[in-house]
Order: sequence, then C-alpha cells, then structure tokens
Amino acid sequence: MHEMALCESVVAAVEASAAQHGFARVRRIRLEIGRFAGVEIAALRFGFDVVARGTLLEGAELAILEPPGAAWCFDCSETVTLDRRIDPCPHCQGHRLQPVGGDQMTIKDLEVE
Repeated sequence: MHEMALCESVVAAVEASAAQHGFARVRRIRLEIGRFAGVEIAALRFGFDVVARGTLLEGAELAILEPPGAAWCFDCSETVTLDRRIDPCPHCQGHRLQPVGGDQMTIKDLEVE
C-alpha cells in the first residue's frame, strides 16, 4: 500500500514547514490529488489517521480535492478533461490521448496554530 508512504511524506513535509515557520499544530490540511495520480483515496484517509498519530497533524481535518485528469488528443488537437485514463476524447471519441495533467499530489494549504 503506497498510500502509507505518501502519508509519511506529507507528515515529513509538514513537520519541516513547522520547523521553518514555527507552528505547533495543524487543524486542517488540504491535499490536491489528481484523478490520474493512482492514489486510493479511502486508503490514504486511513493511512493519514494512522501516520498522523503522535505528530502535529494528529486530529487534523483532511480535505481532499480531486481535479480531473487532462489529456492532449492527437486526433482533434484539443486538450480535454477526463475522469478516467481509459475514457475516449469527449470531442471526437478518439483514443489517441497523451495525459498532460491530473497526476499530481500537492499540499494545497494548511490551517495551523
């Protein structure tokens, strides 16, 4: 389950930010996880609760934004949004698509004390 490793990376990044900016507790964290990122959201939520125990993130609200994927269609030369990688182009129904976005996982912001 790579979601646990992702949670550990989030905690490490927030702890580094806390050391730099001097906050002691996180009340809320917002993550942006694109639909093409390959992250199982339910597993990430579970992992977050486990990994956050005993850290400045313990008890923090976890908000997750899920932007759609984006792809360039070779058939109609359009950049399109997709919910799943296997979806056809919504303009021309073509399948020759190159993913160009929606595969990121980013810490958007924190509410801290």
